[in-house]
Formats: sequence, C-alpha cells, structure tokens
Amino acid sequence: MKVLIIGSGGHARVTADILLTMKGVEPLGFISRADASKSDGPQGLPILGDDDLVDTIEHDRVIVAIGENSLRKQVFDRLVAAGEKPVSAIHPTAIIASDVIVGAGCVICAGAIVNTGSRIGDNVILNTGCTVDHDCIIGNHAHIAPGVNLAGNVLVGEGVFVGIGSSVVQGIALGKWATVGAGAAVVSDVAANIVAVGVPARAVIKDNDVV
Repeated sequence: MKVLIIGSGGHARVTADILLTMKGVEPLGFISRADASKSDGPQGLPILGDDDLVDTIEHDRVIVAIGENSLRKQVFDRLVAAGEKPVSAIHPTAIIASDVIVGAGCVICAGAIVNTGSRIGDNVILNTGCTVDHDCIIGNHAHIAPGVNLAGNVLVGEGVFVGIGSSVVQGIALGKWATVGAGAAVVSDVAANIVAVGVPARAVIKDNDVV
C-alpha cells in the first residue's frame, strides 16, 4: 500500500517513522506546501511537492500528518471530499484492545494504550505514551498529547486538544474545540471552545471574558 504523507513538520516525521514500521505499507514521501521547493525530507523520504500535486502521484492512501487540529481537519476534509482514502498509522508498541474502533486517518504513537470499549474518531492523534481507558469516546480531529491520562468514560469532543502530561478523571466531557493546558488536572466538565489550565483545571479568564 503506497501512502502519501501530507505535511513535513515534526508530526509528519513521527508519522513517517510509524509507517516505516508497518508491514505492507510503503510511505512514498511528503506533500508540503511550506517545503515544496525542497527535494529531500526526513527519514530519507522525498518531499514530492505541494498538495496540488496529489492527483498526479500514483498512490493508494493518504495520511494527514499535521499537528494543529483545525488545519489538520481542513486538509483532511478537503482530501476526503476529493475522493482520497485516509489510512491510519499505528505504532507496533501501541496497545489497543480488540474491541476498540479506530477511525480513518488516525496516528497512534509509540506506547499509547487504548482500553476496551473505547471509540476513536477520524483524523485523531493519540500521541506518545498517552493512555485512554475503558469506554472513552474521542471525537474527530482531536489530539491527545504525549503522556496524557484519560480515565474511563471520558468524552472528548471534536477538535479538542489535551496538552502534554495532563489528566482527566472518569466521566468528564470535554466540549468541541476545547483546549486543556499542559499538566492540567481536569475534574469537571469543560465547555466547548474553552481553554482550561491548572490543578484543578479552570477556564482561562482575560478582561472578564473566557478565552
């Protein structure tokens, strides 16, 4: 299976490294508008040009390897609308229960653990060493950063970013496009589009407005 990697930054390098460990998968190189003028990319793979050239390159699948959630969603949706088929990259050291449902175009990094009953949406990043306990639901385009611990029955809405080393106790809901800061301890629900930081996590307030 020949795969185009969309992006060429740090997360794209991680994604390429995962794809290189997967049997039957051949990463062809990086598609990157920012680095389109270059020819040599990470991991010995070429930079093939910008995303206008995707249709001209023979391939079977694509994977959007962009860390920032809103941009990753934008690119993912555009490619799917154009008929592209996203593939998921799953590191061989990740532990995923047999009944877990993993959506299209996900990146599940080294040491990640996903326990029974959980559902992972499309275009999700489960980063290095994060844990997702039983019966969690992770919405499309979310990013669970390295070292995050989600307890059981956590609901993570679409586009949520959960920062490095943070923890979320059982039964919590994180609203769509919310952000949880690094090292936070989330013990109550976080509303949509809210930034929550600290121990315990609280909404960031600036000039009497929640930001």
